[in-house]
Amino acid sequence: MAQQGLKPSISTFGIISLGAGGVIGSSWIYTNSQFFHQYGAGGEIFGLLAASILAILVSLSFAELSTIYPKAGGEVVYGYEAFGKKGGLFAGWALLGSYLSALAFYVTASSMLLSQIIPKIATGPAYSFAGAKVHYIELILGVLITLFIFAINYRGANLTNNVQIVLFVLLILIGLILIVVGFSHGKPSNFWPAFYDHQTKAPEIFRFILPAMTFLTGWESIGVMAEEVKTPARKIGRIVVIAIMIASAYYLLVLLASAWVHPWQSTAMMEMGTVDAFKAEGFPILGTAAFIIAFLGLGTSFLALFSAAPRLIYSLAEQKILPSYFAKIHPKYGTPSRAIIMTLILVLALGWLGKGALTYFLDIGGFLTALAWGVNAFNLVAIRKKHPELKGGFRNKHLSLPVIGGVIAILIAVSTIIPGTSVSLVWPYEYVILGIWIVIGLVSYFTGKK
Repeated sequence: MAQQGLKPSISTFGIISLGAGGVIGSSWIYTNSQFFHQYGAGGEIFGLLAASILAILVSLSFAELSTIYPKAGGEVVYGYEAFGKKGGLFAGWALLGSYLSALAFYVTASSMLLSQIIPKIATGPAYSFAGAKVHYIELILGVLITLFIFAINYRGANLTNNVQIVLFVLLILIGLILIVVGFSHGKPSNFWPAFYDHQTKAPEIFRFILPAMTFLTGWESIGVMAEEVKTPARKIGRIVVIAIMIASAYYLLVLLASAWVHPWQSTAMMEMGTVDAFKAEGFPILGTAAFIIAFLGLGTSFLALFSAAPRLIYSLAEQKILPSYFAKIHPKYGTPSRAIIMTLILVLALGWLGKGALTYFLDIGGFLTALAWGVNAFNLVAIRKKHPELKGGFRNKHLSLPVIGGVIAILIAVSTIIPGTSVSLVWPYEYVILGIWIVIGLVSYFTGKK
């Protein structure tokens, strides 16, 4: 598909690290206090479990298609092969919007974490957005960190691969320590009952599925970066499923350990969730370890999504869906350099909104993720009908499971854009942002046609 070709420089463990590490972000480790308060510990943990099952079902379609088309862009390629240019744009633009939603939050989330260590960062001149202050020092630091991530990606997938492996291994090791200590020193009564008395369980679980889907996005980057993987194409499908299973188990076990070690109702009133929960139980070092997880998770997600987003732009340009200008490959580093620069511009353009836009990014990211996941199941069905002779190293015996996952994801996406439901987007701000993203996609598409 690529005329010049992207350099295959990512190892097997590297792509697992990018996939699973791309999912495990930062905010979940400390925002669980906020989510415990809003949804109950059961609402967050069981909602995340439901979203994880959905992600695994959806991953089955990505797994099969990634072994048939191990090309840069992943879902762009699948959508193009299934439904032509419009299919490629629809699938790719949804996934790109999902990734950019997460990346935009990381711009100020990175400096927000630093301000917990150096409080002076969150002082001085500031502006407000959505009721939250963004201090100029925070913004400048966030931009500098973003530029550092950009530089790593610009210089090649091999450097990204090596950095990601180191961060991912540290992330897993620290997480295992928290899990062991949390369950060995905690007790079930800290977690159960898992809801407030006034709460109705099913709606709280269902409502959390949307932000949970944003937390779980990132494993699709395996298919997006498949062209640069040294692993044989037949193995990529299994890696897709393994990555989401690793990330889901990690999320669930660490969050459950934090609710096990300390009464979750008390954690719900704290500022830093898991961090404060372990400190309250006399484990200040483990509280610091949870804080380190936030930094490592930020790094792995930032790297993985910043790697995947330009490949989506690159693939859209290669298929003449976006202007071919973005299909340029750097002669020395073998990276889609112009697409990477475009990603940087988009991320910084959104990143100034700051932590006040966290809800916007989570909700819109969740909607776009659900849309991208759902569409891919139908990509698989269409490609099976058009090309029954194509078989990769991973093949679903029956299409019922990926299709069920796809239909559920589409239903969740549709329910968020219907005003007045329990999972509706916030009116009018989130609808306006979503509308702008759709308009940009259409303008880019018609520009690409010319």
